[in-house]
Amino acid sequence: MRQGDTVAIVAPSGPPNAVLLRRGVRRLEELGLKVVVGAHVLDRQGLDYLAGDDADRAADLQSAWCDPAVTGVFCCRGGYGAGRLLGLLDWDAMRAAGPKVLLGSSDITALHNAFAIELGVATLHGPMAACDVIAGDEAGPEPLTWESMGQALFGPAPLVRGDRVLSPGRAEGVLRGGNLSLLASMCGTRWQPSFADGIAFLEDVGEEPYRIDRMLTQLLQAGVFDGVRGIALGSWVGCGDPYPVLEDRLASLGVPVVAGLPVGHGSPQMSVWLNALGVIDTESCSLAGSIRNGEQAR
Repeated sequence: MRQGDTVAIVAPSGPPNAVLLRRGVRRLEELGLKVVVGAHVLDRQGLDYLAGDDADRAADLQSAWCDPAVTGVFCCRGGYGAGRLLGLLDWDAMRAAGPKVLLGSSDITALHNAFAIELGVATLHGPMAACDVIAGDEAGPEPLTWESMGQALFGPAPLVRGDRVLSPGRAEGVLRGGNLSLLASMCGTRWQPSFADGIAFLEDVGEEPYRIDRMLTQLLQAGVFDGVRGIALGSWVGCGDPYPVLEDRLASLGVPVVAGLPVGHGSPQMSVWLNALGVIDTESCSLAGSIRNGEQAR
């Protein structure tokens, strides 16, 4: 992206806080971006965990993606609901619109995975406009989060360092994944994830270790990890000590596993490109990624 580009803010999942949204929009404008907000972003409906009706949320997302004036589509928050939109989108029309930047995380994993399958585009896993690390404090966004997002949007993808190694080695491949709960929920659908010949990225929030075990077991039994080359583990905020179960379930795959990457929930939240080449190196305990599909990872 370049300064002066237009980004559209959409709410495919939960309802955003209006104050945080206004603050997030202002901060994106400070990056030199022009910001438009989807018509239904502040809608509400009977199910208070959704930001408006499914059809309206899908319409905002599709309209933004198909608008030739829009370079990036930024999700304002996660929560729940993005998966409900996948069958409502006109994938042919969105494919014809060409590649753009989709930015979001957590529940937006449903879109990251579906966009990779349906559109074949790289998408950016990173902080959202109405989240605390960007808009939560009048003093400014969380510095490392802000710097990482800006680098990923405007320049070379940043190197992200973890704090532990579960299995040594080095691996290169297309980085796929996101929130573990969302990935498990997509098993058995037309958008079932696959980590074949790639690097699996996983993170979650507020899940007990036995639930992490259950979801990893589901992915393993569904064949999602078949052919995986390496695994990058992000944040596990509010998950107790997840590492014994992560090691128990993943070590048998015999691939490098780097962990403790500050990607996902919590603070800071570093940005990484999905459906683009990535490299994990346990000697430096790092994940390096590329900007575009097929670009050699740095």
